[in-house]
Amino acid sequence: MSRYHSYLASASAIIKTYQGAEPFVHFGRKFFAGNKKFGSRDRKIIAAICYSYFRAFHLFRDEPLEQRILNSVFLCETAANAFLLELDPVLHEKIELPVREKIKFLEKDIEAIFPGISELSDSLNKEEFAYSFLRQPLLYLRLRPGREKAVFKKLNDAQLPFDQPANDCIALQNATSLDTILKINREVVVQDFNSQRVFDFLTDECSLPGREGKIKAWDCCAASGGKSILLYDRTGGKVELTVSDIRKNILHNLQERLHAAGVAVYKTLVADLVKGKPGDIDDLFDLVICDVPCTGSGTWSRTPEQLAFFKTYKIADYAKKQITIAGNAQELVKEGGLFFYITCSVFQKENEEIVAALQKTHVLQLLHQQYFKGYDMQADTLFVAVFRK
Repeated sequence: MSRYHSYLASASAIIKTYQGAEPFVHFGRKFFAGNKKFGSRDRKIIAAICYSYFRAFHLFRDEPLEQRILNSVFLCETAANAFLLELDPVLHEKIELPVREKIKFLEKDIEAIFPGISELSDSLNKEEFAYSFLRQPLLYLRLRPGREKAVFKKLNDAQLPFDQPANDCIALQNATSLDTILKINREVVVQDFNSQRVFDFLTDECSLPGREGKIKAWDCCAASGGKSILLYDRTGGKVELTVSDIRKNILHNLQERLHAAGVAVYKTLVADLVKGKPGDIDDLFDLVICDVPCTGSGTWSRTPEQLAFFKTYKIADYAKKQITIAGNAQELVKEGGLFFYITCSVFQKENEEIVAALQKTHVLQLLHQQYFKGYDMQADTLFVAVFRK
């Protein structure tokens, strides 16, 4: 058996075993830990083959598994590929064609790549969004204020190529290793380009009540804390920050990250906003960030296994949870304060329909709502709605 036939057999074995219960990156590590014969290069190639398969999972469901894998590699690769050259030279002859011509050659409808595409917001281009799944997103970094020159010097000294889509943002290839080059969180924050833009509405012209020169803010579904650090930087550190999450271990990791970033936290608490507003918060906030749990459909090009295993009925389940969480969180916004409703979803039921429901049932004035579209720049797609109480 040739090396490339071995790669195909190994990828097939992994795919048959994987059921989507955990992130594929963790599953793959366990598989290779139990199969010591694979070297580092072999592991990377096999993992890349599997990820290509998940990206095009729904396009070739009626074909044999090995041909599905080969078709998927054909769609996702753009240059000469030894694996495909040996196993399907007919496809390999056309590997450098534009992806739209590849889809046409295979006689497929690109929109079939995404289950529930009819649920997408009308604000999004369904075809462009579907095509985005065939490319790995870029690695985006947000430069911390005052760290720009030092970061650029370190990247140039390391001879790392990068693009600069914004003054405080750089983009690199996804597999770039940075730990030995930059101080993560202190100098740069690993944060998708559109996640960096969620407070674009928060300008000097956006009047906001403050207390003693500081904005009193609550990040109520804080998770890893990226938006807390962003708010801190956007306000020049003039924020009294309360953070909460449903999971205690997440809060522990969050505190460590904020400490590394030099961001002071006024209060940290475990809070399940599905059950109601926290009983141990007895004050109101100038600004509440409500980045709700969602399908994550705007980020699935980073984790294409979620695309492969997604069931459309989950959209309604998330929407039910989102309206409850947002409704409870907005109760702690003071009069005149701002409420940011954020998702990384592309589904209308999780976004525009939640906004409409919040306006009906609560005293909230919609100031702005927007999709930050990432499918044309290898980034995530996010939704943001800003209300005044």
